[in-house]
Formats: sequence, C-alpha cells, structure tokens
Amino acid sequence: MLPHEIIALDNTQSEILSLLSNYQHIIVSMANGEPDYILNLIDEHPEAFTNLTIHQMLELKDRRYIQGEYPNIRYVSYFLSKHARKSFLNGTCDLIPNHFHQMPRLLEKRCPNPLVISQASPMDEEGYFSLGTSGDYTAHFIGKAPFVLQVNNHVPKTHGKNRIHISQVAGFIQYDQSLQELPNAPICDIDQQIAEYVAERIENGSTLQVGIGGIPNAVVSLLKDHRDLGIHTEMLTDGVYDLATNGVITGTKKHTHPEKIIATFAFGTQRLYDFMNNNKQIEILPVNQVNDPRVIAKEDNMVAINATTEIDFYGQCASETVAGKYYSSTGGQTDFGSGVRFAKNGKGFICLYSAAKNDTISRIKPILSPASVVTTSKNDVDYIVTEYGIAQLQGKSIFARTKALIDIAHPKFRDELTYEAKKMGFWI
Repeated sequence: MLPHEIIALDNTQSEILSLLSNYQHIIVSMANGEPDYILNLIDEHPEAFTNLTIHQMLELKDRRYIQGEYPNIRYVSYFLSKHARKSFLNGTCDLIPNHFHQMPRLLEKRCPNPLVISQASPMDEEGYFSLGTSGDYTAHFIGKAPFVLQVNNHVPKTHGKNRIHISQVAGFIQYDQSLQELPNAPICDIDQQIAEYVAERIENGSTLQVGIGGIPNAVVSLLKDHRDLGIHTEMLTDGVYDLATNGVITGTKKHTHPEKIIATFAFGTQRLYDFMNNNKQIEILPVNQVNDPRVIAKEDNMVAINATTEIDFYGQCASETVAGKYYSSTGGQTDFGSGVRFAKNGKGFICLYSAAKNDTISRIKPILSPASVVTTSKNDVDYIVTEYGIAQLQGKSIFARTKALIDIAHPKFRDELTYEAKKMGFWI
C-alpha cells in the first residue's frame, strides 16, 4: 500500500492534471526519459494551466505547446532537436545557452518549486523506480523536488544515481510504450578516413567519450583490437555495446568509477536498452557529475571525440550553428573539451568533413560565417581532423594553426585559403 500522502495516478486523467496544474515550472527528462503520455495530456488540455513553463533538452516528439500555440504555456529549450529548432527559428520558444554540466544549477535558478516528470522502470521490491536511460539534469532533483512518473515496462532498470524511491514520488501512472530508437548512422568513406586518423592515436587503457554519427561509429569499429578501454561519456550508444560485448571495455585503468561504464543518458537501438537492463557494469549518473570538467580531468588518458560544422584560422569551432543559422546548442562539447585539456595525457578530437554542399563550400574558413556561434574556443581546441589529415592546434601560433588547417582542407580550396591567409597577415 502506498503512503497516504502519495497519490497513485493510475486511474483518471483528471488526477494527473490536478497535480500538474499546481506547478508553474515543469522539468522534463530528455530523450527517452520523456514521458509521452503525460506530455500528450498537457498538450490536449492546455486549459488546465494558467501560466506554465516547460523546460527540456532534446525533445523527441513535436507538440502544440512546443510550437507556441498556447499563450499560457511557454516551452524553454536548452538543446534544440528538430521540433524545438523549428519553434525557435519562428520565435515561439526560448533557447537558453548553457554548459551541459551546469544544467542542474541553471534549472534550480530558473525554476522555483518545480515539478519533474520522467519515464521510469517499474518499482522494485525495495520501493525504487529507475529512470532507465536517463540521468541527465533530472536525477539531480531526486529528493529535492516532487516527481511524477510514467512507469513503462519497456524502460530498462539501470543502476547508478538515477533511482527514486516511492516516498519521493508525488504520483505515477502505468503506461507502456516502446522506447524510441536511434538507428546506427551508416559509415561512408569520409567517415572511415577521419576515423583512422583518430583511432591510431587512441592508446590501450584510454577512457573514451564518444557521440553519435558515422564518424564515432567508424572510430569504434576500429578499436576492436584495443585493450582495457574505459567509458566516461555523456551519451551511451550502440558503439559502446559493441566494444563491451567484444571484451574491449574493462575500465580497469580508470581512476574514477573503475570497471564501470559511466554515462548520463542513453540513446540507441533496442539491443542497447536490453544490454543496459539490470547491468551493474553500467552506471547512469547526473550530468553535473558525468560532465564536470574537474571529474573528466581525473582520467589521465581521457579521449573526447566531437564534431563541428566549421572552423576558422584562429581555431574557433562553430558547432551549434550551420552557416550562421542556429541548429542545436553547446551540449557537452566544451565540458569534455575542457576536461581533456586538464587531464594528464588528455586528447580532444574535433572532426568535420573538409567541405559541404558537394564540395562547393570549404568548412575550414579564414573567418567563421556571419552569425556563427563559437562552441569550442581557440584556447580549448586540440586536434582537428578531416578526411585529408589531422592537425594538432594546441600550443601552436595563429600562423602555425593557419598552415596546419590549410594542409587538411579540401585540395580545391587550399590556394584560395592561402591567398586569404596572406591578406590577413597570417602567412609567413
């Protein structure tokens, strides 16, 4: 039997709406932590709210409140997915700049007395739910704010610091639905070429942060003969599953969380979710622990692999805009870029195709496109990788950086880039 002060929201929609309507700020878990049933209910009954603000990163589904259709509900994004991107560009949702590891602190400042909503696995015999694929900023609020959960039998039971006791839950509803899957991105020839430059610089015993896309997938595919790799990453993907099941990941050389795979959220295919279920090797932790540069720096051989859309001669990487148009946000790129910079033997790789639009536009530029946003600064950049080579910029002068970047630019643009470098006085 549930304690009397806890509402078991397993009967009517009116009970759910009654609870939600008591709050002006609702924090929503990201990716598959998103409680689809509860959010649909908000979208279908906007009249239940007087002045509601919904805070979220990386939404999975489009909703009318995201597109600003209700004047009494405002959507605030901290990392644009495709639906919030459309809304932001139309001026109907807010985008708050942030470092991912600072999200819990930022939400505490912006959200007085919030309610947190998330998906969760079924309660165990000890009275605990698991937030499953999610830790992110949500897990930080366990015990600090009330939760309403969508309990879903498809959510894997995971370990770490994303377990929440029934006594900390204001209400829940049982609603089962399959988790959304992120298909593995195909690996093209350019991805493979870039990956080879990165993989040959990853040593046995390194700890990795890897993301999504063809390049990370290609890098992972080249590490099957490595030994004793560790994982400390914001996002857990199918690539980690491949390495773990092949015995490549042991984590025995890690200084923090030895022998554990550490992440703050997971997004992949069903085989990843099955692998995570009740797997004590994997720990899902709050993002202010996983992405804290001070924690990342404790791993001597930390390797971070990220991407950008363009880079200039200074080494500034614009990773959240495309040709000056906002596309996503900072995410964890600067968290891990800073962390590896302070790690004893840290290496930070930022990868990009040398050209765009059928090789008509160079992604290496004298100056960034107008209105571009710098994600990784010139002071934090380390290795830049294209299909034409790798350039280590850390510790190099502007002149040396310029030459190194031109050397890995697409050949058809090298003469033009050299000409521009001489005009700028960046060529000796």
